[in-house]
Amino acid sequence: MNSIYEVIKKPCLTEKGMGLQESFNQVVVEVDRRANKVEIKAAVEKLFKVKVDKVRTAAIHGKQKRVGRHTGQTSNWKKAIVSLTEGHKIDFVEGI
Repeated sequence: MNSIYEVIKKPCLTEKGMGLQESFNQVVVEVDRRANKVEIKAAVEKLFKVKVDKVRTAAIHGKQKRVGRHTGQTSNWKKAIVSLTEGHKIDFVEGI
């Protein structure tokens, strides 16, 4: 990957992601499907200026969708669960 902005696409702001952030100091982000754990760790540390403990990844398969008689499929994507070290924190929903 060339840029940290190509590796990390957006945060996953779900109930499970917020629970992980509050309970275990972990952050869930959507990443590029070709990115590996080393690239994800480096991108998160550089972009948010935090120290990363470990990274877990999961490949999510697209769902079948239907609109009327037409069927299709959503895109496959990859998410990363990033564990931060003690004392470091990322807050995506500060101003809300």
